[in-house]
Amino acid sequence: MQEILDLLENDARLTAEDISAMTRKPVAEVKEIIARLENEGFILKYSAIVNQEKVLAEKDLVRAIIEIQVTPEREHGFDALAERIYRFPQVKSLHLMSGGYDLQVIIEGKTLKEVAFFVSEKLATLNGVKSTKTHFVLKTYKENNIVYVDEKKDRREGVTA
Repeated sequence: MQEILDLLENDARLTAEDISAMTRKPVAEVKEIIARLENEGFILKYSAIVNQEKVLAEKDLVRAIIEIQVTPEREHGFDALAERIYRFPQVKSLHLMSGGYDLQVIIEGKTLKEVAFFVSEKLATLNGVKSTKTHFVLKTYKENNIVYVDEKKDRREGVTA
């Protein structure tokens, strides 16, 4: 099961026949395993990995990482507040964290000002939010195991006399 999951995570375009050849399992068994992975929620969806650096540059968008300290709600903990936050369309990712803050939010906006407005008018005003700290992403080198920089570029230092 894990081998098939790894193969699909690396290339979601693989067919059951491809995976069968790679794993030496019968096609029917591969199809059954994939169906079970989908039904049990291991595979949530299939999607393309997009170079967000190029998309953000093309659309002239900015990305920010926001650290949020919150007061958990009685009987709901962090979940109710997290749900209110992830429903905002600007929110691309939301994580419960250990350490100095509770939630990490990744958002995208058209300008620095738009992101600042979202934080000050939408996030910071939610009941339970104690503080926020915003960091703007300047460049992405690697994300989701994908290297965004051109590794073929010659990085040797020039020699001068």
